[in-house]
Formats: sequence, C-alpha cells, structure tokens
Amino acid sequence: MDAVRLIVTSRRALAGSEDGPRIMTEAWQAYALAQAIGSRLAVSGPPELRGEALGLTELAGRGCGVLDTPPLDVADLRAARLTDLGDARRALLDLATLLVELGMALVAVASAAVDEGTYWQCMEAIDAADESRDRVREMLRRMAARDGEIRERHRAAG
Repeated sequence: MDAVRLIVTSRRALAGSEDGPRIMTEAWQAYALAQAIGSRLAVSGPPELRGEALGLTELAGRGCGVLDTPPLDVADLRAARLTDLGDARRALLDLATLLVELGMALVAVASAAVDEGTYWQCMEAIDAADESRDRVREMLRRMAARDGEIRERHRAAG
C-alpha cells in the first residue's frame, strides 16, 4: 500500500480514538509508519533528502521507544503494509499533518493522565512528534529548493 493511503488510514484511526490507551496505540502506529517512510526515503529517496530521512527514522524510532508497545498483530501494523512511497511530496505533507494531529492528541492524553508514567510517556512522545515534524518540513523545503533550481535551469536553457 502506498504511504499516502496508510497515512490517511492512520489519521482517521487517530481521529476516531476516544480514550488514552487507544490514542497511545495510534501514536505508536504513527511513529512506526513515520519510521518506515523515513527509512524508505533514506534508502531510495533523492540524495538531498537522505540525511534528514535518516534523522526522521531515528526520531520516529524514539517515539515508538518511549511508548509502551501495543499488543498488535503483525497484520494490524500499518508500517508493515508500506510497499510504495508514491508521491513523496504528498506523503511528506500528509505525514507532517499526521504528526501535528498526533502531538495535539498526546497533549490531551497527558492533560488527563492520572499517573506520572503516562504523563511522561506522552511528554516524550510529543517531543518526538515535534522533532519528527521538523525533519519532514526540512525535507519539504529541500524538495522545493531542488524543484526551483530545476525550473531555473529550464528557463535559462529555453
């Protein structure tokens, strides 16, 4: 399945999550998906994105690591269904949106947390979401700069 479809599925699942444990499960899923997308870009993406993509992979891995691993069957793991990036720009735009929504959902869980462990898991996961989103934005900026350079070369040649 392509990245955009998986991100849309994750956004819907996150939006439909009504309690803290479900939101935290969806957060873990979102980080695993971001990690898979970053890994795919690091290996086969444009060279100018590879460093940031590796950073995204590490940060998203940290997001997974600070949250309790949910009891998911491998068939339910969205990241495992990633077969194609598709439109990398669209995937990164949608991933940035997912990370913003994830951060907001985790703020709500942290605010309602009755135990300190959940609170701190959320705070660290929020930090990972923010830093991951920054990496995604940097990749989008680099893509835009590259596209601008290509258009400029075409204008100069034409």
